[in-house]
Order: sequence, then structure tokens, then C-alpha cells
Amino acid sequence: MTKRLLLLIGTRKGAFILEGTEGREAFTVKGPFCETMPIQHFAFDHASGAVLAGAGSPWYGPMIWRSPDLGETWTNTSEGITYGEDGPKVAGVWSVCRGHDGLYAGVEPAGLFRSLDDGATWSHVDSLREHPSTPTWEPGGGGLILHTIVPHPTDAQRMWVGISAVGVFETTDGGASWVARNKGVGVVGAPEAGQETGHCVHKFGIHPDRPDVIYQQNHGGAYRSDDGSATWVSMNDGLPSTFGFPLAVHPHDPSTVYLIPLNGDDRGRYMPEGQAAVWRSRDEGRSWHKLSDGLPQQDAFLGVLRDASAVDRLDPAGVYFGTSTGQVFGSRDEGDHWHLIADFLPPVTSVETVLLDA
Repeated sequence: MTKRLLLLIGTRKGAFILEGTEGREAFTVKGPFCETMPIQHFAFDHASGAVLAGAGSPWYGPMIWRSPDLGETWTNTSEGITYGEDGPKVAGVWSVCRGHDGLYAGVEPAGLFRSLDDGATWSHVDSLREHPSTPTWEPGGGGLILHTIVPHPTDAQRMWVGISAVGVFETTDGGASWVARNKGVGVVGAPEAGQETGHCVHKFGIHPDRPDVIYQQNHGGAYRSDDGSATWVSMNDGLPSTFGFPLAVHPHDPSTVYLIPLNGDDRGRYMPEGQAAVWRSRDEGRSWHKLSDGLPQQDAFLGVLRDASAVDRLDPAGVYFGTSTGQVFGSRDEGDHWHLIADFLPPVTSVETVLLDA
């Protein structure tokens, strides 16, 4: 049966859906959706078939847009996404995903919320902000945000979250308590290692077949954990820079991971030497290969944000990334060759793939 391939594109001015087929040769652009609100994360909920867009701003507050029919109709709710009258004001939603017991949302300032009714209402998972390290939490360049949520694929009691500029936390008891998991990760801007927080995690991910192997792109380098986040080791050797935001794990091979290095936090945050490239490792980050065939190699001062890369589940896998200047690039052969899929979009914040029966 023919497959439909959708690219869910979040941008600074609304959400877009790029629709194609499993041939991946052409995509049509639909949108903008969500009243052109700034979208931080645009995701697909496989349990309900709905698309979810996490949005908001200091002016409009948090928003989670939901469409049950791939963009034809939308609802918007933030009911329950609050720290109460005595707590800080929630400025926006940075991550949405399906967990074992409901939907989860990560917000700014950093906190975790859960919905048991497909996003109609939300409640605060207050145990995370009750962690003893909370008074030491400091924002990164984009704010104090909970931007990554990774449920364990089989153990309903385990989940990881990432907070900038704080670090990775894990729960093994369904969110009743949390443990900081940053041993081995360098502390940005501080000389001492081993500090519990102050670790500016940018993105991390797992493969469902080997969930104890976790890959992380941090402000200060790329890391891998082989023990479910208890400890981390560097996988910087062979990369052109230790700085970058996005990370994607191959859908079929848990040893293959993709990074998009940028030139540094204080040198423009664009691709090194103005040459666009994605870097792939097929051996768990022990060695890296530059993938640039078809990408601009001169004056390409492109930035790519933390959620703006993704892979599809076709074979060979497709790889995609969106830029801060509104381009979306794709590869039909796991990154060996690239082509431009869309241009002139608003700055891209999020890319996710959805594969559906036609």
C-alpha cells in the first residue's frame, strides 16, 4: 500500500504540513496554521492520530494547538498549564509528546505538565520543580525551558527530561521523584566537573530497541550514555565543533546518529565555514562522516534549532532539517545526498515526520 509522508514544520509564524509520498520527490505545503503563533514544537500523537503544536509567548502565554484531522480543524487549550497565583507565569510550551499514561508538555520556566484527556486539561507534575537543585536552576540563551521529553519505550515508570541550562533528569517511579543525570558532562562556564546542575543540554534521544544507549548534544559537546543516563562519555572526536542543537537517531539502526554542528555559541551559531553539512556516525559516535552532497557549500550561514531535524521510518531512511532562514532540506538515502524541499518559510523551529497509509 502506498504511504503518505508528512513533514510537520513548526515555525516562528505558525505551523505548516508538507505532504508527499514514500517516493519523497515532491511535497506540497499546507498552512500556516495556529493563527501564525510562534510554534516551538509540532508533533504527531500516534495514539490518537492528532497533531499537537506547542506554542506561546510572554505576551500570549502558553498554548497547545490540536488538530484531529491533520490541519483541517483546530482547538487550542492551556487549561491547567499554570503554576498558580503564587508561582511564575508560564510563558510558553516547548515540547509535547505521548507518554505511557497520557500526554506530556514541557514549558518555560522549566516544568512538566500531564494531560489524561488528550490535551483538554493539564496538571502540573510538581515533583520535578520540588527537586532539591531547583534553587540553582539558571536559564540558557533561550530561557529556562524544559524542551525534551523522552519516555522509556517499555517501562512506564521511566522517563527523561532535558532542561536548559540545567541538565537531564530521570524518573524511575512514574514521576513521583526525579534524579539529576549529568555525571561526566562538562559544566558550561564553570571550571569544575561533577556539578549536579548547570549542564546546558540541547537535545537527546534514544532508539526503542536499546533505550539504555542515549545520545546527547550539549552546549559544550556531544555525549553518549551506555547505562541509561547514569554516566556520560564524550563523542566529540571527529566533529568540526563541540556546539550544536539538534540530534536525530536512525529509526532502524540504534548505532547510527545524526548531528548538525554549528560554529560556536559566540561566533554566530551557523554551520562551520558557511558550508552546510550534517554529520553521521554509524558506530555510536566513535567516528563521524560529513554529509554535504547537494547542500550549499559557500556563504551558507545557516542555523538549525534543537527540534529542527528528524528522520523518517522508510528504508532507506530519510533525513530532514529546517533552518533559521526558512529552508527545509531532505535526503532520501540516509544523508548521502540532499535536496531542497521548501524555501521562504518563516524561521523553522521544529521538524517531525509522519508516515501514514494513503
